[in-house]
Amino acid sequence: MNLLILTYWSYKDALVQSYTLPYVKIIRDQNPKHKVFLVTIEQPLHKMSDEDWANECSKLKMENIELIRFKYDHFGFKMILRIIGFIPKLIKLIKQQKIEVIHSWCMPAGSLGYILSILTSKPLIIDSYEPHAESMVENGTWQKSSFKFKLLFWLEKKQSKRAKTVIALTKEMAVYAKTKYNAVFDNYYVKPALVDLDKFNWNIESYNQNREEKNLEDKVICIYAGKLGGIYLEEEVFDFFKIASNYWGENLKIYLLTDKNISEVREFIKKKKIPDSCIETKFVSHEEIPHYFQIADFAINPVKPVPSKRYCTSIKDGEYWSMGLPVVITQGISDDSEIIEKEGIGYVLQELTNKEYLNACKEIDTLVKKDKEKLRQKITSVANRYRNFTIAEYIYKEIYQ
Repeated sequence: MNLLILTYWSYKDALVQSYTLPYVKIIRDQNPKHKVFLVTIEQPLHKMSDEDWANECSKLKMENIELIRFKYDHFGFKMILRIIGFIPKLIKLIKQQKIEVIHSWCMPAGSLGYILSILTSKPLIIDSYEPHAESMVENGTWQKSSFKFKLLFWLEKKQSKRAKTVIALTKEMAVYAKTKYNAVFDNYYVKPALVDLDKFNWNIESYNQNREEKNLEDKVICIYAGKLGGIYLEEEVFDFFKIASNYWGENLKIYLLTDKNISEVREFIKKKKIPDSCIETKFVSHEEIPHYFQIADFAINPVKPVPSKRYCTSIKDGEYWSMGLPVVITQGISDDSEIIEKEGIGYVLQELTNKEYLNACKEIDTLVKKDKEKLRQKITSVANRYRNFTIAEYIYKEIYQ
Protein backbone atom coordinates (compact mmCIF):
# COMPACT_ATOMS: atom_id res chain seq x y z
CA MET A 1 0.00 0.00 0.00
CA ASN A 2 1.17 3.55 -0.71
CA LEU A 3 1.31 5.83 2.33
CA LEU A 4 1.10 9.56 2.98
CA ILE A 5 3.16 10.61 6.02
CA LEU A 6 2.51 14.11 7.37
CA THR A 7 4.83 16.15 9.59
CA TYR A 8 4.72 19.76 10.76
CA TRP A 9 8.50 20.25 10.66
CA SER A 10 11.23 21.22 8.21
CA TYR A 11 13.16 18.46 6.50
CA LYS A 12 16.47 19.56 8.05
CA ASP A 13 14.97 19.87 11.54
CA ALA A 14 16.28 17.24 13.96
CA LEU A 15 12.63 16.30 14.55
CA VAL A 16 12.55 14.96 11.00
CA GLN A 17 16.12 13.73 10.74
CA SER A 18 16.25 11.81 14.04
CA TYR A 19 12.62 11.61 15.18
CA THR A 20 10.75 10.84 11.96
CA LEU A 21 12.91 9.68 9.05
CA PRO A 22 14.34 6.55 10.75
CA TYR A 23 10.77 5.39 11.45
CA VAL A 24 9.63 6.25 7.93
CA LYS A 25 12.30 3.87 6.63
CA ILE A 26 11.15 1.13 9.01
CA ILE A 27 7.57 1.65 7.79
CA ARG A 28 8.78 1.54 4.18
CA ASP A 29 10.57 -1.74 4.89
CA GLN A 30 7.27 -3.40 5.78
CA ASN A 31 6.23 -3.00 2.12
CA PRO A 32 9.44 -2.19 0.19
CA LYS A 33 7.75 -2.09 -3.23
CA HIS A 34 5.21 0.51 -2.21
CA LYS A 35 5.80 4.25 -2.10
CA VAL A 36 5.91 6.52 0.92
CA PHE A 37 5.16 10.22 0.41
CA LEU A 38 6.66 12.35 3.19
CA VAL A 39 5.32 15.89 3.71
CA THR A 40 7.41 18.54 5.48
CA ILE A 41 6.50 22.12 6.40
CA GLU A 42 9.57 24.27 5.78
CA GLN A 43 10.62 27.07 8.15
CA PRO A 44 13.11 29.85 7.28
CA LEU A 45 15.55 28.64 9.98
CA HIS A 46 16.06 25.39 8.07
CA LYS A 47 15.83 26.81 4.56
CA MET A 48 17.44 24.61 1.89
CA SER A 49 18.64 25.68 -1.53
CA ASP A 50 16.78 24.23 -4.51
CA GLU A 51 19.89 22.20 -5.33
CA ASP A 52 20.13 20.71 -1.82
CA TRP A 53 16.41 19.93 -1.83
CA ALA A 54 16.68 18.24 -5.23
CA ASN A 55 19.62 16.15 -3.99
CA GLU A 56 17.67 14.99 -0.93
CA CYS A 57 14.63 14.20 -3.07
CA SER A 58 16.76 12.19 -5.48
CA LYS A 59 18.48 10.29 -2.68
CA LEU A 60 15.23 9.33 -0.93
CA LYS A 61 13.45 8.51 -4.18
CA MET A 62 15.94 5.67 -4.61
CA GLU A 63 14.57 4.32 -1.32
CA ASN A 64 10.95 4.65 -2.51
CA ILE A 65 10.37 7.74 -0.36
CA GLU A 66 9.16 10.90 -2.11
CA LEU A 67 9.49 14.30 -0.45
CA ILE A 68 6.83 17.01 -0.66
CA ARG A 69 7.29 20.41 0.97
CA PHE A 70 5.06 23.32 1.86
CA LYS A 71 5.81 26.68 3.46
CA TYR A 72 5.38 27.24 7.21
CA ASP A 73 3.61 29.95 9.18
CA HIS A 74 2.92 30.06 12.91
CA PHE A 75 -0.23 28.15 13.83
CA GLY A 76 -3.14 30.56 13.36
CA PHE A 77 -5.09 32.30 10.59
CA LYS A 78 -2.17 32.57 8.15
CA MET A 79 -1.30 28.90 8.56
CA ILE A 80 -4.96 27.96 8.16
CA LEU A 81 -4.97 29.75 4.80
CA ARG A 82 -1.82 27.88 3.80
CA ILE A 83 -3.36 24.56 4.85
CA ILE A 84 -6.47 25.35 2.80
CA GLY A 85 -4.07 25.66 -0.12
CA PHE A 86 -2.33 22.35 0.73
CA ILE A 87 -5.51 20.30 0.92
CA PRO A 88 -6.54 20.16 -2.78
CA LYS A 89 -2.96 19.26 -3.76
CA LEU A 90 -2.79 16.48 -1.19
CA ILE A 91 -6.23 15.12 -2.11
CA LYS A 92 -5.10 15.00 -5.75
CA LEU A 93 -1.93 13.17 -4.66
CA ILE A 94 -3.94 10.66 -2.60
CA LYS A 95 -6.15 9.85 -5.58
CA GLN A 96 -3.44 9.77 -8.25
CA GLN A 97 -0.98 7.71 -6.20
CA LYS A 98 -3.64 5.38 -4.77
CA ILE A 99 -2.62 6.18 -1.20
CA GLU A 100 -4.34 3.87 1.26
CA VAL A 101 -3.29 5.25 4.67
CA ILE A 102 -2.67 8.72 6.13
CA HIS A 103 0.02 8.52 8.83
CA SER A 104 0.48 11.76 10.82
CA TRP A 105 3.29 12.67 13.20
CA CYS A 106 2.09 14.51 16.34
CA MET A 107 -1.09 16.52 16.84
CA PRO A 108 -0.51 19.58 14.59
CA ALA A 109 0.14 17.32 11.58
CA GLY A 110 -2.63 15.07 12.85
CA SER A 111 -5.03 17.99 12.38
CA LEU A 112 -4.22 18.08 8.67
CA GLY A 113 -4.42 14.28 8.61
CA TYR A 114 -7.88 14.41 10.18
CA ILE A 115 -9.18 16.79 7.49
CA LEU A 116 -7.69 14.66 4.69
CA SER A 117 -9.08 11.49 6.25
CA ILE A 118 -12.58 12.98 6.35
CA LEU A 119 -12.38 14.24 2.76
CA THR A 120 -10.89 11.05 1.28
CA SER A 121 -12.30 8.37 3.63
CA LYS A 122 -8.77 7.04 4.15
CA PRO A 123 -7.85 5.60 7.57
CA LEU A 124 -5.85 7.86 9.90
CA ILE A 125 -2.90 6.78 12.04
CA ILE A 126 -1.48 9.24 14.58
CA ASP A 127 2.14 8.64 15.55
CA SER A 128 3.92 10.27 18.51
CA TYR A 129 0.50 10.90 20.01
CA GLU A 130 0.86 13.49 22.77
CA PRO A 131 -0.90 16.67 24.00
CA HIS A 132 0.13 19.81 22.19
CA ALA A 133 -2.51 22.49 22.80
CA GLU A 134 -2.44 22.24 26.60
CA SER A 135 1.35 22.01 26.54
CA MET A 136 1.53 25.34 24.69
CA VAL A 137 -0.63 26.93 27.39
CA GLU A 138 1.33 25.38 30.25
CA ASN A 139 4.67 26.62 28.94
CA GLY A 140 3.31 30.15 28.48
CA THR A 141 3.36 30.29 24.67
CA TRP A 142 -0.44 30.45 24.25
CA GLN A 143 -3.35 31.65 26.37
CA LYS A 144 -6.15 29.19 27.11
CA SER A 145 -8.62 31.80 25.85
CA SER A 146 -6.77 32.16 22.54
CA PHE A 147 -8.12 31.10 19.16
CA LYS A 148 -5.01 28.98 18.57
CA PHE A 149 -5.58 26.90 21.69
CA LYS A 150 -9.30 26.44 21.12
CA LEU A 151 -8.83 25.43 17.49
CA LEU A 152 -6.01 22.94 18.08
CA PHE A 153 -7.64 21.43 21.17
CA TRP A 154 -10.85 20.91 19.17
CA LEU A 155 -8.85 19.30 16.36
CA GLU A 156 -7.05 17.08 18.89
CA LYS A 157 -10.43 15.78 20.04
CA LYS A 158 -11.60 15.19 16.49
CA GLN A 159 -8.48 13.40 15.29
CA SER A 160 -8.37 11.27 18.45
CA LYS A 161 -11.88 9.98 17.78
CA ARG A 162 -11.20 9.56 14.05
CA ALA A 163 -7.90 7.66 14.32
CA LYS A 164 -7.91 3.98 13.45
CA THR A 165 -4.61 3.52 15.31
CA VAL A 166 -2.56 5.68 17.66
CA ILE A 167 1.08 5.25 18.61
CA ALA A 168 1.56 7.11 21.87
CA LEU A 169 4.71 8.01 23.76
CA THR A 170 3.55 6.72 27.14
CA LYS A 171 0.96 4.24 28.36
CA GLU A 172 -0.69 6.97 30.46
CA MET A 173 -1.61 8.98 27.34
CA ALA A 174 -4.62 6.67 26.96
CA VAL A 175 -5.94 8.00 30.29
CA TYR A 176 -5.38 11.60 29.16
CA ALA A 177 -7.21 10.93 25.88
CA LYS A 178 -10.17 9.39 27.69
CA THR A 179 -10.35 12.26 30.20
CA LYS A 180 -9.71 15.20 27.86
CA TYR A 181 -11.02 13.98 24.50
CA ASN A 182 -13.46 11.24 25.52
CA ALA A 183 -11.54 9.01 23.10
CA VAL A 184 -10.85 5.29 23.48
CA PHE A 185 -8.83 3.13 21.11
CA ASP A 186 -9.00 -0.37 19.72
CA ASN A 187 -5.41 -0.12 18.44
CA TYR A 188 -3.10 1.60 20.94
CA TYR A 189 0.68 1.23 20.92
CA VAL A 190 3.46 2.83 22.97
CA LYS A 191 6.69 3.97 21.31
CA PRO A 192 8.91 6.52 23.08
CA ALA A 193 11.55 8.49 21.17
CA LEU A 194 13.98 5.79 20.09
CA VAL A 195 17.67 6.15 19.29
CA ASP A 196 20.16 4.82 16.78
CA LEU A 197 22.32 2.98 19.31
CA ASP A 198 25.09 2.54 16.73
CA LYS A 199 25.35 6.27 16.06
CA PHE A 200 25.26 7.21 19.75
CA ASN A 201 27.84 4.75 20.99
CA TRP A 202 30.32 5.60 23.76
CA ASN A 203 33.71 3.98 24.22
CA ILE A 204 36.42 4.81 26.72
CA GLU A 205 39.20 5.06 24.13
CA SER A 206 37.44 7.87 22.24
CA TYR A 207 36.46 9.50 25.53
CA ASN A 208 40.07 9.66 26.72
CA GLN A 209 41.57 10.56 23.34
CA ASN A 210 39.15 13.39 22.54
CA ARG A 211 39.45 14.88 26.01
CA GLU A 212 43.24 14.74 25.80
CA GLU A 213 43.20 16.52 22.42
CA LYS A 214 41.12 19.33 23.95
CA ASN A 215 43.19 19.46 27.18
CA LEU A 216 40.13 18.47 29.19
CA GLU A 217 41.47 15.35 30.92
CA ASP A 218 40.78 16.60 34.45
CA LYS A 219 37.52 18.41 33.75
CA VAL A 220 33.99 17.46 34.73
CA ILE A 221 32.10 18.09 31.49
CA CYS A 222 28.40 18.93 31.41
CA ILE A 223 26.50 18.83 28.12
CA TYR A 224 23.17 20.26 27.04
CA ALA A 225 21.96 19.90 23.46
CA GLY A 226 18.67 21.64 22.84
CA LYS A 227 16.61 24.78 22.97
CA LEU A 228 16.25 27.37 25.71
CA GLY A 229 12.79 28.78 26.39
CA GLY A 230 9.45 27.55 25.07
CA ILE A 231 8.90 24.06 26.45
CA TYR A 232 12.35 24.26 28.07
CA LEU A 233 13.54 26.24 31.05
CA GLU A 234 15.78 29.20 30.34
CA GLU A 235 17.01 31.34 33.24
CA GLU A 236 16.84 28.33 35.56
CA VAL A 237 19.38 26.55 33.34
CA PHE A 238 21.90 29.28 34.08
CA ASP A 239 21.00 29.18 37.78
CA PHE A 240 21.98 25.51 37.67
CA PHE A 241 25.18 26.31 35.76
CA LYS A 242 26.06 28.91 38.42
CA ILE A 243 25.66 26.40 41.26
CA ALA A 244 27.62 23.80 39.27
CA SER A 245 30.37 26.36 38.64
CA ASN A 246 30.57 27.15 42.35
CA TYR A 247 30.64 23.43 43.20
CA TRP A 248 33.31 22.24 40.73
CA GLY A 249 35.13 25.54 40.25
CA GLU A 250 37.71 25.55 37.47
CA ASN A 251 37.24 21.80 37.00
CA LEU A 252 33.86 22.34 35.31
CA LYS A 253 33.40 22.73 31.55
CA ILE A 254 29.94 23.18 30.03
CA TYR A 255 29.10 22.64 26.37
CA LEU A 256 25.84 24.41 25.53
CA LEU A 257 24.75 23.23 22.08
CA THR A 258 21.80 25.45 21.22
CA ASP A 259 20.37 27.69 18.53
CA LYS A 260 19.73 30.41 21.12
CA ASN A 261 21.07 33.82 20.12
CA ILE A 262 24.64 33.97 21.42
CA SER A 263 24.23 37.53 22.74
CA GLU A 264 21.27 36.41 24.89
CA VAL A 265 23.33 33.52 26.24
CA ARG A 266 26.16 35.92 27.13
CA GLU A 267 23.70 38.17 28.95
CA PHE A 268 22.62 35.24 31.14
CA ILE A 269 26.25 34.27 31.79
CA LYS A 270 27.04 37.85 32.79
CA LYS A 271 23.91 38.18 34.93
CA LYS A 272 24.67 34.98 36.86
CA LYS A 273 28.38 35.86 37.15
CA ILE A 274 29.52 32.58 35.61
CA PRO A 275 33.14 32.63 34.38
CA ASP A 276 33.23 33.04 30.59
CA SER A 277 35.74 30.20 30.27
CA CYS A 278 33.31 27.79 31.94
CA ILE A 279 30.73 27.70 29.13
CA GLU A 280 31.26 27.12 25.42
CA THR A 281 28.15 27.87 23.36
CA LYS A 282 27.60 26.81 19.77
CA PHE A 283 24.98 25.50 17.38
CA VAL A 284 25.97 22.22 15.74
CA SER A 285 24.27 19.87 13.31
CA HIS A 286 22.67 16.71 14.63
CA GLU A 287 25.46 14.70 12.97
CA GLU A 288 28.06 16.47 15.14
CA ILE A 289 26.29 15.95 18.46
CA PRO A 290 27.66 12.44 19.25
CA HIS A 291 31.22 13.86 19.19
CA TYR A 292 30.38 16.23 22.04
CA PHE A 293 28.45 13.60 23.97
CA GLN A 294 31.51 11.35 23.67
CA ILE A 295 33.63 13.64 25.88
CA ALA A 296 30.93 14.54 28.43
CA ASP A 297 30.50 13.23 31.97
CA PHE A 298 26.86 14.15 32.50
CA ALA A 299 23.96 15.90 30.78
CA ILE A 300 20.94 18.00 31.66
CA ASN A 301 17.41 17.95 30.26
CA PRO A 302 15.64 21.12 31.44
CA VAL A 303 12.10 20.45 30.22
CA LYS A 304 9.56 22.66 31.99
CA PRO A 305 7.87 20.40 34.56
CA VAL A 306 4.28 21.00 33.46
CA PRO A 307 1.52 18.35 33.68
CA SER A 308 1.26 17.54 29.96
CA LYS A 309 4.95 16.57 29.81
CA ARG A 310 4.04 13.38 31.66
CA TYR A 311 2.57 12.16 28.36
CA CYS A 312 5.38 13.28 26.06
CA THR A 313 8.81 11.91 25.30
CA SER A 314 12.29 13.35 25.10
CA ILE A 315 14.61 12.43 22.25
CA LYS A 316 17.65 13.72 24.07
CA ASP A 317 17.26 11.42 27.10
CA GLY A 318 17.58 8.38 24.85
CA GLU A 319 20.62 9.91 23.15
CA TYR A 320 22.20 10.75 26.50
CA TRP A 321 21.55 7.22 27.81
CA SER A 322 22.88 5.65 24.64
CA MET A 323 26.18 7.47 25.34
CA GLY A 324 26.11 6.31 28.96
CA LEU A 325 25.55 9.79 30.41
CA PRO A 326 23.83 10.33 33.77
CA VAL A 327 21.12 12.97 33.41
CA VAL A 328 19.82 15.80 35.58
CA ILE A 329 16.13 16.16 34.71
CA THR A 330 13.05 17.92 36.02
CA GLN A 331 10.20 16.08 37.70
CA GLY A 332 7.36 14.29 35.88
CA ILE A 333 8.86 14.18 32.38
CA SER A 334 7.42 11.26 30.40
CA ASP A 335 8.52 7.95 31.95
CA ASP A 336 12.09 9.25 31.99
CA SER A 337 12.16 10.99 35.38
CA GLU A 338 10.88 7.81 36.99
CA ILE A 339 13.41 5.65 35.11
CA ILE A 340 16.34 7.90 36.11
CA GLU A 341 15.32 7.80 39.76
CA LYS A 342 14.58 4.07 39.81
CA GLU A 343 17.79 3.09 38.01
CA GLY A 344 20.02 5.57 39.88
CA ILE A 345 21.39 7.08 36.66
CA GLY A 346 21.17 10.79 37.39
CA TYR A 347 19.14 13.17 39.51
CA VAL A 348 15.49 14.25 39.39
CA LEU A 349 15.02 17.85 40.51
CA GLN A 350 12.15 17.97 42.99
CA GLU A 351 11.96 21.75 42.70
CA LEU A 352 13.77 24.53 40.86
CA THR A 353 15.87 25.91 43.71
CA ASN A 354 19.57 26.44 44.35
CA LYS A 355 19.41 23.84 47.11
CA GLU A 356 18.14 21.22 44.66
CA TYR A 357 20.70 22.22 42.03
CA LEU A 358 23.41 21.66 44.64
CA ASN A 359 21.92 18.27 45.54
CA ALA A 360 22.03 17.35 41.85
CA CYS A 361 25.71 18.36 41.59
CA LYS A 362 26.59 16.25 44.63
CA GLU A 363 24.79 13.19 43.24
CA ILE A 364 26.40 13.61 39.81
CA ASP A 365 29.81 14.04 41.45
CA THR A 366 29.32 10.73 43.26
CA LEU A 367 28.32 9.00 40.03
CA VAL A 368 31.15 10.33 37.83
CA LYS A 369 33.77 9.32 40.39
CA LYS A 370 32.73 5.69 40.04
CA ASP A 371 34.20 3.23 37.54
CA LYS A 372 33.42 4.98 34.23
CA GLU A 373 33.04 1.87 32.11
CA LYS A 374 30.79 0.17 34.65
CA LEU A 375 28.59 3.27 34.96
CA ARG A 376 28.37 3.69 31.18
CA GLN A 377 27.47 0.04 30.71
CA LYS A 378 24.67 0.37 33.24
CA ILE A 379 23.23 3.44 31.54
CA THR A 380 23.58 2.11 27.98
CA SER A 381 21.72 -1.02 29.08
CA VAL A 382 18.83 1.28 30.06
CA ALA A 383 18.94 2.83 26.57
CA ASN A 384 18.86 -0.63 25.03
CA ARG A 385 15.84 -1.60 27.13
CA TYR A 386 13.75 1.54 26.63
CA ARG A 387 14.99 3.19 23.41
CA ASN A 388 15.91 0.39 21.00
CA PHE A 389 14.53 0.62 17.45
CA THR A 390 13.32 -2.97 17.74
CA ILE A 391 10.32 -1.47 19.61
CA ALA A 392 9.33 0.46 16.47
CA GLU A 393 10.00 -2.50 14.20
CA TYR A 394 7.56 -4.63 16.18
CA ILE A 395 4.84 -1.94 16.18
CA TYR A 396 5.05 -1.10 12.47
CA LYS A 397 5.11 -4.77 11.56
CA GLU A 398 1.90 -5.24 13.56
CA ILE A 399 0.24 -2.32 11.77
CA TYR A 400 1.47 -2.65 8.20
CA GLN A 401 2.09 -6.33 7.50
